Amino acid sequence: MKLSKKLLAGALAMMLGVSLVAGCGGQKETPKNAPAQGELSGTVTASGSTALLPLLKPAQEEFQNKNPKVTVNIAGGGSFTGQNQVAAGSVTIGNSDVPLQDSLKDKGLVETKLVGIPFVFITNTDVSVDNLTQQQYVDIFTGKVSNWKEVGGKDQKITIIHRAKSSGSRGAIAEIVLKGAAFTDNAVIQDSNGAVRAAIASTPGAIGYVDAAYADQSVKTLAYNGVKFSINDVIDGKYPVYTFGRMFTKGEPTGAVKAFIDYATSPEFQNVYAEKNGFVPVTKMKK
Repeated sequence: MKLSKKLLAGALAMMLGVSLVAGCGGQKETPKNAPAQGELSGTVTASGSTALLPLLKPAQEEFQNKNPKVTVNIAGGGSFTGQNQVAAGSVTIGNSDVPLQDSLKDKGLVETKLVGIPFVFITNTDVSVDNLTQQQYVDIFTGKVSNWKEVGGKDQKITIIHRAKSSGSRGAIAEIVLKGAAFTDNAVIQDSNGAVRAAIASTPGAIGYVDAAYADQSVKTLAYNGVKFSINDVIDGKYPVYTFGRMFTKGEPTGAVKAFIDYATSPEFQNVYAEKNGFVPVTKMKK
């Protein structure tokens, strides 16, 4: 009987020793500031299209609110800059409103369509013309027409204000409207949609183009071939001046980058923010 008690006491002591060892060295204490298991963390860096900023800024804010351990940094610079920087590894996402450049097609970049981006032609509010045909736009932006009276307006010099060659907006207009014709060099160049709008608003006789999200009461929006811009007319195919907003990554996105792209393209986000910011939800766009 005494032997049994001794054996039982020894067994309990051994069990207690194992438990203490496990408690001291078997598990590591979680740092106070470490993300909880399964909580998303990391940094997303994006650059490129300024046309997409009115959509991506709220995406950045909402995503960070939902994922406080993730930092999202978004900059402009133009679509081609975004493509070049993501190819070089300088950013994790390159935002663009033009397809991938031929020179980067061997760099392993993966495209995700984000949204439909409509563009509008805008003028200073003193311009009396309300509508231009595609050919008239071509004639103005190639320098063939330089006075508003040549397209039904008053006798006033036309000042072209638009984007640099690195701009996806410029590339989209060149492809959709000019159909390969060259822009005249007799133009004022600005580095963003917002800068184009501001310069046109303060320059009599000025004309240019911006992402529809940037058009406001400070400028006049013209019709294109008799059709005024609306989201529904883009969806129905009546208004043809649009392109796709794209997000490029180097290889398939993972982690926080994938999560951010998934959120920005989700119905949860797009149904709330796309149309009210002048974009067409990607789910409604004809491929």
